[in-house]
Amino acid sequence: MSSNACFHCGQPVPLSATFSVTIDAQPREMCCPGCAAVAQTICDAGLGDYYRYRTESGSKQSLDAIMAQLDAYDLEEVQREFVAREGGLNSVVLSVQGISCAACAWLIERHFRKLDGIHRVNVNTTTMRATVSWYPDRIKLSAILNQLAAIGYPSTPFQPDAKEQTYAHSTRQFLFRLGLAGMATMQVMMLAVALYMGYFTELDPLYRDYFRWVSLLFATPVALYSAQPFYFSALRALMSLRVNMDLPVSIAILGAFGASCVATFKGAGEVYFESVSMFTFFLLLGRFLEQRARRKAAESASNLHRLVPLTAELVTEQGQQQVAAKTLKIGDLCLVKPGDAIPADGELVSQAAAVDESMLTGEQEPVAKRAGDPLYGGSVNFDQSIEIRITRVGTEQLIHTIVRMQEQAAQEKPEIARLADRVARYFVPGVLALSTLTYLAWHFIDPARAFWVTLSVLVATCPCALSLATPAALTCGSTALRNHGLLSRSSRVLETLPKIDTLLFDKTGTLTQGNWSLTRSHSLDGHPVARHLALVAALERASSHPLAQAFRAFDQPGLSVESLEHIPAGGIQGRVNGVRYRVGHSRFIGLEQQDDRLWLADERGSLAWFRLEDTLREDAAPTLARLQSQGLRCEMLSGDPSPQAPALAAELKMDDCHHGMTPAEKHTYLKSLQMDGHRVAMFGDGVNDAPVLAGADLSIAMGAGTELAKSSADLVLLGDRLGPVVDGIAIAKKTVRVIRQNLIWALGYNLAILPLAVCGLVPPYAAAIGMSASSLIVVGNSVRLLKL
Repeated sequence: MSSNACFHCGQPVPLSATFSVTIDAQPREMCCPGCAAVAQTICDAGLGDYYRYRTESGSKQSLDAIMAQLDAYDLEEVQREFVAREGGLNSVVLSVQGISCAACAWLIERHFRKLDGIHRVNVNTTTMRATVSWYPDRIKLSAILNQLAAIGYPSTPFQPDAKEQTYAHSTRQFLFRLGLAGMATMQVMMLAVALYMGYFTELDPLYRDYFRWVSLLFATPVALYSAQPFYFSALRALMSLRVNMDLPVSIAILGAFGASCVATFKGAGEVYFESVSMFTFFLLLGRFLEQRARRKAAESASNLHRLVPLTAELVTEQGQQQVAAKTLKIGDLCLVKPGDAIPADGELVSQAAAVDESMLTGEQEPVAKRAGDPLYGGSVNFDQSIEIRITRVGTEQLIHTIVRMQEQAAQEKPEIARLADRVARYFVPGVLALSTLTYLAWHFIDPARAFWVTLSVLVATCPCALSLATPAALTCGSTALRNHGLLSRSSRVLETLPKIDTLLFDKTGTLTQGNWSLTRSHSLDGHPVARHLALVAALERASSHPLAQAFRAFDQPGLSVESLEHIPAGGIQGRVNGVRYRVGHSRFIGLEQQDDRLWLADERGSLAWFRLEDTLREDAAPTLARLQSQGLRCEMLSGDPSPQAPALAAELKMDDCHHGMTPAEKHTYLKSLQMDGHRVAMFGDGVNDAPVLAGADLSIAMGAGTELAKSSADLVLLGDRLGPVVDGIAIAKKTVRVIRQNLIWALGYNLAILPLAVCGLVPPYAAAIGMSASSLIVVGNSVRLLKL
């Protein structure tokens, strides 16, 4: 045995071992092929920092090399980069190779339904990504990746850098196929001119056969190499007993090439090598331009990851130290200089700061921050050096959550998308059946043209544009929403938002900023007000309600709280140092009159009252006015029983006001509106809003709201303004129009080209151009949404 230890697992390296992996520009010895494969995979995935910052050696890899490569993704240190964990479930976004149409997505989703431990799989054909949720105690990530590879879709966890490298490699390969097809087409077309001249003048059979054999030489790499993406896609579909859009294309190319080869070998019959080459070239050109357009629609979400810097200035007792941002831990103190991006989510330690959060909200104006305010990774420090305390790292950061939610929303299919998929699924078998009938008919009309007319029908009616019509528009529409500070968490947002006729608004934290401040206090029992403030602070200690923030500064650690109970639309009651207290609105503590003050009482009666004030959001009034000008009804639905709620509703000129409502009463009122035929959107912010948010046709939460409210919402306003919802309605309406335009064009094109192709009026190369142009028109029309 060698005295050296395996760089990956730490076990001794055998003297006969010759395995080595270059890590940090140095060759590292490995004990076996398994460890070498894992180490190489980690480095190739851009995760080499795992070895730099790990605290323990990896485990010995006894699997064969192929499985070991996938096994690397089971390492806990590696999964921190891309796996999210929530409620016993793990989820990951995968970059999937080989996806070309809706049938590919169907195959993957259907295959995973059979696997134990898989909770959910959604495939986005536009971005060529899949979101997988699984139970880690029942299946490993490596097994998931192995299952995808087994059905012909090699996959890796989505990471911006790795994705860019993969895309660059696939683009180079695609361009080589396209360039080869283009060069061969030009050569074959020149030879075809000589062959065509033979129809008008006498051409010696020796020269004719020579031109055919040379044409075969140039056309062969086009048919056997350049057209491979179509063959592999069709083969994967057939292996799953399905058909997809590339099947008729593959039949057309191979059929024309095979017939021409037979004619060349026999020295009799017609050859169409120029049609095969030209047809393949136009198809590849259209597919390449289509992928470029689809990538443009998807790259916005990928670019969010890039906003987070690679390094951070860590502040320690020994001074400042530059470290990799991904190695930061919760509680670390970091220095951020002016103009630098914040390395991770945290809270401001310095007294004040101005931060550019346009990557979240779309607003270019710097946001003023005070000590204790949250800061988000990727936002930019504006005017002075600041210190922040890290509060969230890895996939728990807001920017990662946004990308993950956006992926999930894009992969959920609304009804209109499911309808288009069903149509496309039956369209290809219909095209194949019609092509067969066309061949039989032309065989009796003109046998010489039967094959080529059938070829045109196969190509011209390929439903590529139909399958792209909806997902391309939804992806672009969701990206446009995020650019305006709106995070779509459900695919139904873009479909439902234009149908809304009634909007219900919570008051605190939605119409107001939720930043309560104590303006006046009064003791009723002769004890100091400070004592009563400490009692209220103790009772509010565990509350997430915005009112509780106003008493945080008066909390005293010596007060213990027991039997704490939250009463919806009332207040809080519990025992402080053994004495029972209640804090809340006047009627909650037993007073008959109702006012806008907060009261403290014990079992004998009232002890003190407090007056608090909240600030109206600056754009609340103009936003409501714009919504009402569009014919939308705006009502307040608040749990605040004080007179402040109706007074605020009157100030904002709202259509109606319902206040002092419990969560159950809010939900009942919502259902009554829906039973009357209204489509209702609910704006909420707090824990009490979660049930009514879940029951609304569309739920909207403020970005500063509680996690429970956001988890129940379909749409999240990332900033502190209500105004973006007006932009969201306009974007949703435009997206629905674009989807309809795409579907009308796709169906109209196929219905119009079909009789022409059947009648033999569309040559094969024109059919290829038409099909490619149709797909490009659909994708280009969708990309217009990115400019909204």
